[in-house]
Amino acid sequence: MSETGRVDNVVATAGDPTTTATGENTTTSADNTPMNGSLPRDERDEQVEQDEANQPDAQETASHITVPTRNIKDLFNPPRNIANIRQRLFDVAEKLELRKDEFDLYWPYVDNVWVRQHRAGSDKTGLYKTDYYACRLQRPTYTPKAVDKPRPDGTPTRKKQIREGGKCHMKLKVVRYQGGYQSVTINQLGDRTQHLHDLDQMDKIKRTTVLMEIARSEVMNGYMPASVYTVMSEDEHRLAASGGRHLNRNDVRNASQVWRQQHKDPLRVHDGYKYDHGNGIVRQDGAIPLVQRVVNAEFVDPTLTYYAGLPPNTLRFPEEHLPFLDPYLPPSNATFSEDGLPHVTLTYATSMDSSLSLAPGIQTVLSGPHSKAMTHYLRSKHDAILVGVRTALADDPALNCRLEGVGGYGGLGWEGQPRPVVIDPGARWLLTPQTRVIRTVSEGKGKGPWIIIAPGFAMDPNRIEMLKYYGGKYLGLTDFDNRWRLRWEAILRALAAEGIKSVMIEGGGMVINELLRPEHSNLVSSVIVTVAPTYLGQGGVTISPAPRLDADRQPQPALRFKDVRWQSFGEDAVMCARIPFVTTPVAVSHPTAPAMMRPVSFFNSSVDAQNGFQPRVPPPPPPPPS
Repeated sequence: MSETGRVDNVVATAGDPTTTATGENTTTSADNTPMNGSLPRDERDEQVEQDEANQPDAQETASHITVPTRNIKDLFNPPRNIANIRQRLFDVAEKLELRKDEFDLYWPYVDNVWVRQHRAGSDKTGLYKTDYYACRLQRPTYTPKAVDKPRPDGTPTRKKQIREGGKCHMKLKVVRYQGGYQSVTINQLGDRTQHLHDLDQMDKIKRTTVLMEIARSEVMNGYMPASVYTVMSEDEHRLAASGGRHLNRNDVRNASQVWRQQHKDPLRVHDGYKYDHGNGIVRQDGAIPLVQRVVNAEFVDPTLTYYAGLPPNTLRFPEEHLPFLDPYLPPSNATFSEDGLPHVTLTYATSMDSSLSLAPGIQTVLSGPHSKAMTHYLRSKHDAILVGVRTALADDPALNCRLEGVGGYGGLGWEGQPRPVVIDPGARWLLTPQTRVIRTVSEGKGKGPWIIIAPGFAMDPNRIEMLKYYGGKYLGLTDFDNRWRLRWEAILRALAAEGIKSVMIEGGGMVINELLRPEHSNLVSSVIVTVAPTYLGQGGVTISPAPRLDADRQPQPALRFKDVRWQSFGEDAVMCARIPFVTTPVAVSHPTAPAMMRPVSFFNSSVDAQNGFQPRVPPPPPPPPS
């Protein structure tokens, strides 16, 4: 072997597809594959059909050769969970929403299954583009003609076999959105809800673009097709995960056919491999397999998320804590309560003196790294995360989940990401592209926020369109309590109407104190509180529900939890509990409602703000509380 890695005596003679690597005329091809004539008839017919399906693209002519975007490293280090993702893109059992970069990455792994039928075009905004796909086996049965017409260049036509079709009628609708973020939504179309065949059958009929690009890339790097096939098939598990269980030498030769017509230079085998007469290309004794060399070179410490292809702020949560938390969380198949309301988990971090922050408007970090990871695990288990406008203004939160495995952090699309919801009756939260939650949406690491407002003015259409551009929207409500505040039951019903089955409410102080009142005991399903080992001192934002009075107007404890469990998370203590349901009215001291909560005008009905606001004369104020 020469210093350049070339095997001097093992090269393919340029331009002679029927000459072996040793230059002898035999019954094998240039890459030591037996010719079709040496195969049994049934296998030969099947091989011809597969070869036809895996011929180079008609658009790839001698004058235009597509440059491969993938190489052998993409086979040995495929995308995370690629086998599972391929199966999901094959089944499409439910709506899938992917980031555009994810669609571009994963779709070539299943383009042997789906064939685009036609493009419907864009909507009037130009932001949505729709394509329609069908299963490849929907095509009609093909019967070869008795006499094939010769090709324009005079070359003979291929011998074609009967191609059975009409087997599967599954279809897809694929909608691309290019706005403040880029997404691709995949939905089933029509009555057929599943294939009449499995994914392995499609992998047997046709190879994916990924496999063909990897094969062509290696040949274009100067390696013999037989050598390329050998190194690609050494790790059967990785090859099968990418759809290559039925890959053969002819596929590699077909992938590089057009390029070889223009490049006649001799080809070589990979370093550490040799030509063995009768066995083709094999690994040399004692040589390390190429797959192992590549994997070792690419290996990184899985605890270092930045080098593992995940954002550097990705969090991990130990499974050992799940039995403690899961009984207080919504089940995976969560449904609405008997009242039609979502599951509500009230959670917050507090100091020893029950403070959320040092002072109003000051962001204060209380949770340690362990309890912070727990908080993001809780977010991943809820459909929405809700905060008040004061928290949004003070903290500029991202309102997303950074747990490993959710969308944007190693997961698919936006799976596991909660919908941000902000209670902003006065529409004080002015969003811009620089707002952290909007930046998170643009980066594909979170969803667009929903903002619940109380009407009292004409909403600026630009604010409505801007929020819609980033996947969010305004929800206008007109249902107030006797203190001129939006009723919590109305808020939760509005979210339920939008399909939200579970809500995690994180703050701030006013929101939490409101939900700890006895009249809201039937709304909160569970409470999870993190207590940090610190005192913030007087003057902070505290959690202290309004006092309760008995029948004699004597003060009583505001609340005592039930089903209480405690566990340490690092230096923090975490309490899981439930609120006892109050069946009889309890006299409660009512503070005066702030003037900013009094609306000037109202909507005609509770409508989405995107449909426009219609102010009218307000009704008379309610009587003062007793």
